[in-house]
Amino acid sequence: MLQAVPKNVHIYLESNPNPNSLKFVVNEMLVPEGLSFDFPSAESAAEAPLAKELFAYPFVDRVFYMSNFITVTKKGDVEWLEIQGTIKEHIKNFLESGKYIIEVNEPEAPAEEETETVKKIRTILEEYIRPAVEQDGGAITYHSFRDGIVKVRLQGSCSGCPSSMVTLKAGIENLFKRMMPDEVYAVEALA
Repeated sequence: MLQAVPKNVHIYLESNPNPNSLKFVVNEMLVPEGLSFDFPSAESAAEAPLAKELFAYPFVDRVFYMSNFITVTKKGDVEWLEIQGTIKEHIKNFLESGKYIIEVNEPEAPAEEETETVKKIRTILEEYIRPAVEQDGGAITYHSFRDGIVKVRLQGSCSGCPSSMVTLKAGIENLFKRMMPDEVYAVEALA
């Protein structure tokens, strides 16, 4: 279980390319490096008390935890100026109370064999792509590689973002084609 340790929590807000998502950045790490947790619905947040509480607000559509931030995606019928203070205060109070934010289970081992090509794909994702996506309040994780196609999972603010497919094709796919021209022909996001 991951517990919020700080007693004086400081939170600042960052916008990202998805106009319906806002990144709430905390002055302490919330989850271990390399892990992320995406809650697309209240039902998926059963093991995440903070996310579950946030879903009690009718305007919350999705919650995502990574590193030292929480990305909240709102429903389209409300403006951030109306709700951002409420969400920020809720997160701050929750973290300052010392409650557990999530129960962490061991990550699953990769199902496929780690070939040299897969290792190279994972390295490019980790070193070049993940930091940029993370800065925008989201996450990208490797899913599989087959027949020249890299499949990834987009989470957080990337889920449902109007520009995520442009970023995927024009940015990520082009980077892979430049760095691995003989191996990678396309990059696709899982639904």
